[in-house]
Amino acid sequence: MTLVAPSILSADFACLGEEVKRLEKAGADCVHIDVMDGQFVPNLTIGAPVVKALRKETNLPFDVHLMIQHPENLIPDFIQAGADWISVHAEACVHLHRVRQMIHEGGKKAGVALNPATPLTSVQYLLKDVDYILLMTVNPGFGGQPFIRHVLPKIQELRQMIREQADERPIYIEVDGGVNQETGTLCVQAGADILVAGSYVFSYTELEKPIRQLQTLHSSL
Repeated sequence: MTLVAPSILSADFACLGEEVKRLEKAGADCVHIDVMDGQFVPNLTIGAPVVKALRKETNLPFDVHLMIQHPENLIPDFIQAGADWISVHAEACVHLHRVRQMIHEGGKKAGVALNPATPLTSVQYLLKDVDYILLMTVNPGFGGQPFIRHVLPKIQELRQMIREQADERPIYIEVDGGVNQETGTLCVQAGADILVAGSYVFSYTELEKPIRQLQTLHSSL
């Protein structure tokens, strides 16, 4: 089954606690939390105090996506706040291996995120050390953007790299941006394991329907 991580970037910020409860009730696999600093991306969202407050509202894993400069400065705060998965952008880290190590030492799953134009060579020597790779299928910074289809071959290439280089430990491919039933199908067929969907999920009154649609997509590989 495909894992679905709804992004609360598209939720009602006036009642985020209730929104994550709705996601849990609807059967989401985890909650995707987009953290933006207004520097690495042209937007500003939530920080560790909000994550800490939300942690009390659900037992779902928190998939925290740090779209920030110098993430090593704030990783300890998000670990303490209750993040379960933490991804950092390769483009924002001078010492990516060290940042990955910091996340693992905090007992959390570590991921590396790549913008659409960032080549896979930036992570090829880290595949055995991370838990997942997050491939952006939009340019990060805002929700509701159209899906960039030329990332699909990149998903396929990453899946092949994982098969060739990784050991028996699973490494997940997560995709984020413009995901709906149509584009989600293409991503899963290309090799994705986890779909981040914000606008698509929260466009429904009953969240269970879009979440279930995405979860039942199967790879043809």
